[in-house]
Amino acid sequence: MDSAIPEAVPFVPPLFLKPAMLQTFLASASLRAWGNNPMLDAARKVVLTTDQGVRLLGFISRQPRPHNRGMVILLHGWEGSANSTYVLTTGRFLFNRGYDVFRLNFRDHGPSHHLNPGIFYAVLLDEVFDAVRQVAAKEHGRPVFLAGFSLGGNFALRIARKCAQRPIFGLKHVFAVSPVIDPDKATDRIDGNRFILGYFLKKWRRSLGIKQRCFPARYDFSHLMKVDTIREMTERLLVRYSAYDSAKAYFRDYSLRGDGLHEIRLPTTIVTAADDPIIPIEDFCRLAVSDTTRLLVQPHGGHNGFLGWQLTGWYEPVMDATFKNGSGTTMT
Repeated sequence: MDSAIPEAVPFVPPLFLKPAMLQTFLASASLRAWGNNPMLDAARKVVLTTDQGVRLLGFISRQPRPHNRGMVILLHGWEGSANSTYVLTTGRFLFNRGYDVFRLNFRDHGPSHHLNPGIFYAVLLDEVFDAVRQVAAKEHGRPVFLAGFSLGGNFALRIARKCAQRPIFGLKHVFAVSPVIDPDKATDRIDGNRFILGYFLKKWRRSLGIKQRCFPARYDFSHLMKVDTIREMTERLLVRYSAYDSAKAYFRDYSLRGDGLHEIRLPTTIVTAADDPIIPIEDFCRLAVSDTTRLLVQPHGGHNGFLGWQLTGWYEPVMDATFKNGSGTTMT
């Protein structure tokens, strides 16, 4: 890893914010996104058509004046969106620091269910890779940075790995917060926590209902609506609407276990918490990473949390300092 990148100050939450579940739920709490957000004021809707003919919805926010900070592309987590709280607050922070920001929705996330007849699967890396490539290409050599959260962090790391064979011009650094490493284990963690399980069941059922209304002749998800675990929903969905015969086979195809990150050549930073209720810390203990990858394991932070006194993300200034170094601009 580049020794010129400054060391991150460890995350030490206030005592009342230490609980992992509190950090996890506050990460998505809408109250954190309240207030003025110049990034949203500058946002313009964009629909990207990938090489595979898939249409993905995004929002681009340009600085009012030319600059050399670069473009940050943000990837949300599963059943999140470009308007998830952690995306809006991180985007606002970086926009206020002078970066352009592109917030990308995965297929069937945000108001995008109508754009494609096919449904979202986490194994669909190529379409996300191509969307990131297209955004980077429009920067014409200006620095581009990619940051993902949870499942978005998993996508970001797989994109970094894919760049070893197919580089994205201008992409300088990849940053993953609470990335999913082993989706099989993460699913068991979700199913084993009734609060987190209820949160994801509600969001996934709603998303499937929207998809069915958009394509009523193609989908009937009624058999899924009363299933009470993510694993069983995944099994039933895959058997009926995919070539996979089991959830384990599906999870294996986007897992990053073992040496899944060893091939990365791009400068990469991973932030995770030992108390993450969804991603087991053991996944990182057994992870073989490349020399260009920096792993920042914090004792506390929950999942996508790392929130301090003002409910701001500890990782936001870490991103800024990392990206400043990657773009060659002067640290302040």
